[in-house]
Amino acid sequence: MFSIITSLFLLLVLIIFSFVLVRLFLYRTALIYVLKKWLHWVEDRVHVYQFFKVPELNENSQENQFYRKVFTYLNSLASIEDSDFTNLFAGRKSNDIVLCLDDNQTVHDEFLGARVSWKNEIGRGNEKSCTRTSVLRIKKKDKRRILRPYLQHIHKVSDEIEQRRREMRLFMNTHSDHHRNGRWISVPFTHPSSFDTIVMDSDLKNKVKSDLESFLKSKQYYHRLGRVWKRSFLLYGPSGTGKSSFVAAMAKFLCYDVFDVDLFRVTDDSDLKMLLLQTTSKSIIVIEDLDRFMAEKEKSTTVTLSGVLNFMDGLVSSCCGDERVMVFTLNNKEQIDSSILRPGRIDVHIHFPLCDFNSFKSLANNYLGLKDHKLFPQVEEVFQGGATLSAAEIGEIMIANRNSPSRALRSVITAARVGRRLSESSAAEFSGELGGGGNKDGGVLAIKEIRKLYGILRLRSSNKIGPSDHESTQIVK
Repeated sequence: MFSIITSLFLLLVLIIFSFVLVRLFLYRTALIYVLKKWLHWVEDRVHVYQFFKVPELNENSQENQFYRKVFTYLNSLASIEDSDFTNLFAGRKSNDIVLCLDDNQTVHDEFLGARVSWKNEIGRGNEKSCTRTSVLRIKKKDKRRILRPYLQHIHKVSDEIEQRRREMRLFMNTHSDHHRNGRWISVPFTHPSSFDTIVMDSDLKNKVKSDLESFLKSKQYYHRLGRVWKRSFLLYGPSGTGKSSFVAAMAKFLCYDVFDVDLFRVTDDSDLKMLLLQTTSKSIIVIEDLDRFMAEKEKSTTVTLSGVLNFMDGLVSSCCGDERVMVFTLNNKEQIDSSILRPGRIDVHIHFPLCDFNSFKSLANNYLGLKDHKLFPQVEEVFQGGATLSAAEIGEIMIANRNSPSRALRSVITAARVGRRLSESSAAEFSGELGGGGNKDGGVLAIKEIRKLYGILRLRSSNKIGPSDHESTQIVK
């Protein structure tokens, strides 16, 4: 009888012990946490540590910029979730949650195989305020090996985070007589275009992105060559082919501000230099329609060709900061002085032609969700026959008829055919009628065609949604 009771007792103990083990393994996070805490306790008693303080305020009671970088860096660590207390805040996006280290809490980090920890301490600054200090704890045996590289790592990562978080802005220059608060006024840059939305050959798009990524990493290379760390692009082609949207995509890809220079609001060469000096690094400086300005500049400004050239690569351009992209757009490359286009002033030339059938298919997919349609062969035929429509014109037609893809494609076909016939015959017909000779019926026919085209344009313009520029491009280096 006693042996039976003993056996039952041992069996019960075994079952309870097994149950406890199962619970520990099922809730392995608790077991791991306990083991880690015990190991860290042992480690703290074995090693000798050195402490470095990063106060929130410097000796002049001004903000310590490095404290901000440390704060940004620590709150980006995944290990912040392991802290006993962590603050949760709403981010800029509606569904975004931001984690922030609470006061007097510790967060751990690893760098080059060494384990370090940070504590966010709070203390009294004066009677009415509290000051915070981030305290770095590092093993003395690791200090010489990792301290400086680790602090540089914090600088780099925090700068990258701030660059991603900061609000991009669009700057526009005012007239020289309206500069009490500076020549540049700015608004948030919220253009929706990106390299994912623009219509472009995939190989070309990858080349452009690769070129920009290489530029971002080339600071030391440019400086070793004795060159300013900047890149210049020329975008040329007819209006409506997507040059402005391409600039917006570049800005979003680089996370750069955009400075849009209106040369007609610049009084002279000196004024242009002052504008350039007031721009910032990590920016795209844009001059649009350069050919139109060169043709009309005598009417409203005394900016010279020499002034424009100095703006592009002169001493002022080289002394006003690094990490800039300069973009110049124009409609007709042949009308520009060759001195503007020489290597060194323009690094990359990108041609934006009118739409072809491949670009049309990309637009149809983006705007209408069409990968194929029974009318595609007819569309291809009109493009092969020399249709001259820009991506913006096709985009407007598709937006106006987005509820009926078939009607949208028929409207594109009609607009393409009308435009082609007008380009082939209207000039001759009108010159004949205006001169008193020629075929009167031909002139009437041309007028009817124009009325058809005007009806299409009026239909498109009645829709309040603005055009979305898309592009098919060719890059020339």
